[in-house]
Amino acid sequence: MERLDDLEAFVAVIEKGSQAAASRHLRRPLQSLNRSLIALERSVGVELVKRTTRRSEPTEAGKLFYERIKPAVAEIIEARNEAASLRGEVSGPLKVGAPVLFASSYVAPIIGRFLKLYPKVEIELKASDDQADLVAEGLDMAVRIGVSADEQLTARRLQALRVVTCAAPSYLAQHGVPKHPDELGNHHCVLRSGTGPTHKWPFRIGGKLQRISVSGRFHSNSAAAIRAAAGEGVGFAQLPLWQIRELVEQGALTIVLPEFETEGMPIQLVWPPTKAPLERMRRFTDFLASALKAELL
Repeated sequence: MERLDDLEAFVAVIEKGSQAAASRHLRRPLQSLNRSLIALERSVGVELVKRTTRRSEPTEAGKLFYERIKPAVAEIIEARNEAASLRGEVSGPLKVGAPVLFASSYVAPIIGRFLKLYPKVEIELKASDDQADLVAEGLDMAVRIGVSADEQLTARRLQALRVVTCAAPSYLAQHGVPKHPDELGNHHCVLRSGTGPTHKWPFRIGGKLQRISVSGRFHSNSAAAIRAAAGEGVGFAQLPLWQIRELVEQGALTIVLPEFETEGMPIQLVWPPTKAPLERMRRFTDFLASALKAELL
């Protein structure tokens, strides 16, 4: 009789397109996964996967076999996870991604509290401002601020972050305080470099979302650098409030045009689509969502 591990390995290889990707997804050594494929093919009595150095593709028999067993394997894994949940067993590794500044300010402290509650869970936090390929990076889930570039990912909205327009008091004293977003066109602004329309800032004017063109001599892909430049009086910046709250409280930055702010920037937890998420993923998702709701209000 085929082992569940062998069937699970076969399904992962077909869905991920290679043994290497399946190995990362299942967190199993490549040799172990290959042995599972060999054992399954011996048990079934037919070749299921054509293997090359870079790709693994199903044979005709493999395609038919995959379509028949996929629902059953998913149901078995789901039942196993539910049983583990009823026993209160939460253990194993998690690999989580998050933006650099947000990781150190919020995610890492929350992980610390989560690990105290679940001593059998291990978490690796990868901090990066790039929206990494979760499967390629071997991530179980990632925190995304703003719109996720991969629409295929399963997403849970955690919070909406207040985004503010701000400048140093020294800049405002020299150049004046704008009364309307349209006036920003006459000011220096600190811009985020990237692929999107970073020179157009969103505002809610007359109840409608509008994007105002801005310009400036300093551009950066680093939120920390933008915050520092704004604090030095280079110009206006538009940033999530949590990134500059301390500077605002210290008087180093002043918020302007609050009556024109948008509904905020979405923050989501995303993970590869799966019918049977691990129980530790569910627990951590709920814990993170609850903690961020309390801390970001």
